[in-house]
Amino acid sequence: MSVALVAQTKVSQGSRILASQGVLDAFGHVSMRSEQDPALFHISRNRAPALVAPEDVVTVDLSGNAVSQPADVRLFLERYIHAEIYRRRPDVHAVVHSHALPVLPFTVVPGKSLRPICHMCGFLEGTPAPFDLADHAGSATDLLISNAQLGEQLAEHLGKANIVLMRSHGFTAVGASVEQAVYRAIYTMKNCEIELSARALGEPIFLSSGEAEACERTIGTQTHRAWELWLNQVGA
Repeated sequence: MSVALVAQTKVSQGSRILASQGVLDAFGHVSMRSEQDPALFHISRNRAPALVAPEDVVTVDLSGNAVSQPADVRLFLERYIHAEIYRRRPDVHAVVHSHALPVLPFTVVPGKSLRPICHMCGFLEGTPAPFDLADHAGSATDLLISNAQLGEQLAEHLGKANIVLMRSHGFTAVGASVEQAVYRAIYTMKNCEIELSARALGEPIFLSSGEAEACERTIGTQTHRAWELWLNQVGA
């Protein structure tokens, strides 16, 4: 299998897994940095994630333009999220953008931060306060990251973190591989579900910084087990 086909397959698999787990619905997207050229990345054409097949995956440059594909291919409006994160973060090799509903409350309540509450979610330590597009583009936008300037501002807000929340919109997860980014996106949603349930009982106890670091150091090396299971569940 060629390097390009491996990448196309990974993006397709990640899209289908995230759809099956409820992290993506008709919207949202997965990308993978090109192993042949770090200034390029692979992402599906504008299509619902559950339907993405390897042949739907196109190659895009960091300006958001498709390369080596038909000029009229329809791309995601928010491909600039991916492009500008890849530009700013050479350590990132995969990006997931989601509108998962359990995460949305954590983007709209001032003073409430996203913190790891489960030992599977140590990667959430250091998640910044939600990115608010209104701070950069005013109060009459569609809340989409639809150009390079907005993508750059989002990437700057992400900083060195693994997750960035987006006010009234969703979140973006990054990783060193598609497997890791998919794992982080799924468990970000699960962490939010756990906290929302725990608050019905009272004030929850969160992981300490030390616990989060230790959990990520241990669990973060086990993502292949989850990936294998999820692939089996979607029949990939």
